[in-house]
Amino acid sequence: MIIVVSVGGSVLARELNTEKFREYASVLKEISKNNTLFVVTGGGRAARDYIGVVRALGADEATCDLTGIEVTRLNARLLIAALGDDAYYEPPLDYNDAKKAGMSGKIVVMGGVAPGQTTDAVSAVLAEYIGADLLINATSIDGVYTSDPKKDKNARKFETMTPEQLIEIVIKTQMMAGANSPVDLLAAKIIERSNIKTIVLNGENPRNIIDAVNGKHNGTVIEK
Repeated sequence: MIIVVSVGGSVLARELNTEKFREYASVLKEISKNNTLFVVTGGGRAARDYIGVVRALGADEATCDLTGIEVTRLNARLLIAALGDDAYYEPPLDYNDAKKAGMSGKIVVMGGVAPGQTTDAVSAVLAEYIGADLLINATSIDGVYTSDPKKDKNARKFETMTPEQLIEIVIKTQMMAGANSPVDLLAAKIIERSNIKTIVLNGENPRNIIDAVNGKHNGTVIEK
């Protein structure tokens, strides 16, 4: 299979913990033995900190985005270092470069691409562009809920859902101030138009990703 794994910065780099990168590297190496693997890394707290400073200095929002993208690429480089020879040697800067890097047979790790695109969106577009069989979104929550489970004790988790249902949930969640959406709207629309099988799961334990590849996970499956 061709697999794209989106690893949120809040999971991979909440703090710069060497062991977390090593844990992820071990899991990704295992998956790559029988699959073609692409990974997109988020920015996490460091990205938010940098963006906060550059915004306070008067930069426009596109510049803030570009600053965050640089941090995602730094996280990608850390993961590449942890993967060693199993990884393509540097983070591709766009989708075309990523596709070419995939021909190396190595694990391809990249960060952001362009202003206005989150890690979710980059992962979905990449999955579409390379014809991925599976997109895994490793986040800080264990799936998609009817509402934000951190704010609504009655929130119900979906075991499976359609891309159309995902869009409906994302729109509803994003309209609530301060709410966290499991996948952003652009990513949800890409998933819908390309019908990419997607699994949203908790990435705090990287082994959950292996379970997802093997069809034994506790996340939410999104497909028609």
